[in-house]
Amino acid sequence: ARRAPRTTARRVAARAESTPKFDIDVSEISATLADKWDKTEDKSTVALYAGGAVIALWVSSSIVGSINSLPLVPKLMELIGLGYSGWFVYRYMLYKDSREELGEEIESLKAKISGEE
Repeated sequence: ARRAPRTTARRVAARAESTPKFDIDVSEISATLADKWDKTEDKSTVALYAGGAVIALWVSSSIVGSINSLPLVPKLMELIGLGYSGWFVYRYMLYKDSREELGEEIESLKAKISGEE
């Protein structure tokens, strides 16, 4: 008579050795922001732009909320977003040269925003 092979149950536990650390120094960020604010010559214009940005964000949020309550419009917006996402992947992510082109455009935009260009 043949015996069935013995099976043994093993308990396996996986534990992380350490948690990932993010080196964010809040004092350095606040010092940098304070330095940039001190170097700003026209503080009232910056405050006006910041206030305008907050108001624009609030208005756009209200508009999107209103549009979202209309029937069929949210599904249409989802379809448009899906189509745009598909186009973006096809245009910029599918091939290596188009990914490099996107990287160059992003670097150019970052240079324009930071004032290096």
